Amino acid sequence: MLSSKTIAVAMSGGVDSSTVAAMLRAEGHNVVGLTMQLWNQRRLAGHEGMPEQVRGRCCSIDDVYDARRVAEVLEIPYYVVNNEERFEHDVVRPFVEEYLSGRTPIPCSLCNNHLKFDQLLITAQQIGADTLATGHYARIEFNAATERWNLLRGVDRSRDQSYFLFGLTQEQLSRTIFPLGNMIKPQVREKARALGLAPATSEKPDSQEICFVPGGDYKKFIDAYLAEQGEALPDTSGELVTPSGQVVGEHGGIHHFTVGQRKGLGVATGSPLYVLEIRGDKREVVVGPGDELQSTTLRARRINLISVANLEQPMQITAKIRHRHEAAAATAQQTGDDEITLTFDQPQRAITPGQAVVLYDGENVVGGGWIV
Repeated sequence: MLSSKTIAVAMSGGVDSSTVAAMLRAEGHNVVGLTMQLWNQRRLAGHEGMPEQVRGRCCSIDDVYDARRVAEVLEIPYYVVNNEERFEHDVVRPFVEEYLSGRTPIPCSLCNNHLKFDQLLITAQQIGADTLATGHYARIEFNAATERWNLLRGVDRSRDQSYFLFGLTQEQLSRTIFPLGNMIKPQVREKARALGLAPATSEKPDSQEICFVPGGDYKKFIDAYLAEQGEALPDTSGELVTPSGQVVGEHGGIHHFTVGQRKGLGVATGSPLYVLEIRGDKREVVVGPGDELQSTTLRARRINLISVANLEQPMQITAKIRHRHEAAAATAQQTGDDEITLTFDQPQRAITPGQAVVLYDGENVVGGGWIV
């Protein structure tokens, strides 16, 4: 018997979300496809250093076309939701400001927090959908003992996206499903073929870059974006210094650097130098040998806890300081109203302000925050 449950599927035009829509449709659910229009890929085309044409990008016009075509094949209602203004305010502008302040942002996490699991859930509710489904590789379970919704790693560890989802609230988790969480990528592609999705969808390659930064050159993007806005690029030039304060050179702007960077420092020495720290208030870039990138502690703010309501006592966890970082054993402790301090069992390399730290208890995401 067909289910009367209405599920909105966030359709990006890729194989993952298309397969989710096809799976749910085959299970008998009332499925509605939603695609967020977030960024006009033609906006900065032709600006100095930017490509004239942008094709095949996440959230591009091509992707909207692909998502609409899948919806037609599945015979489901489909809507494009224009969130360009909100995306620019909550993702693009903070991305630019973070780099100009000497921090390294994660726009995908901001997009999840402010749009995909905020605005899209609101839209889903407005059209009568009980649940939002996405193609993320992660899992959601309800823990009856704690009466909390838990976020878990995806079974496909090479695709696990739980790191980017640490900001989801209990209410958002309660209304979201990740049908691919227990699958690996080859199974998803095979499922897409079995459900009759065209090769253009089932074999479509994954998007790897930030959707609004073609070519991955964020420095050129910042220049072009500010020029388009009629804003002068702030003068963030300054000095390259050693940890002891010795000046060893000058730089053209702190937004050209990130912690751990080795290339492009413009300083020739007898041994390799790395960016150890960026002091935005002084416009200083601290450089030194690679072994000085190791640290055992970090502080994080703007905390969101998932598997627990609070951290009243120090907690033994593993933590990821970057998406590709291997989770490392640490102790997490509340050290402020909205602050936690992590002490790692072993030193970690290149802890970077602006990035997220995500805490795990086995498969469960304990929570996360933004490194300061």
